Amino acid sequence: MKTKFNPWPYGILLFFALLLGALATVVAIAATHQESMVSENYYEQELKFQDQINSAARAEKSGARIQLDAAAGKLLVALPVRQLAQKLSGAIEFYRPSAPGLDCEYSLAPDASGSQTVDVSRLTAGLWQVRVKWRAAGQDYFLQQRITL
Repeated sequence: MKTKFNPWPYGILLFFALLLGALATVVAIAATHQESMVSENYYEQELKFQDQINSAARAEKSGARIQLDAAAGKLLVALPVRQLAQKLSGAIEFYRPSAPGLDCEYSLAPDASGSQTVDVSRLTAGLWQVRVKWRAAGQDYFLQQRITL
């Protein structure tokens, strides 16, 4: 008696072999995927968020501003002149959400009129967040603006 060829056992084995291969591929991709966090210490930054809100409110009341001149490739940071007589220290941060390796920081050094110009022509085109943090008369100030180069 001659038996007929039955494809079902081979089909089931092929299905499970393909399933295991796909599972192994997903595991390999997940294991080699680089997960970069935008900020390494995000938890500590979250705890200090209320202080940042208060600093931003003070900066808004003070009249400080950030202004971009895209044609000239310059960014103007203007601080209140009355704060210049006090001991003033701070920094201007350029934060790139999509590529944390491109972030850069400049020290805050306004001139006698309270303004400082930063050359942004060397920065990569795209979305940036400009953060200006300074301390004057024992109070912190924070100003943030999104710019597109």
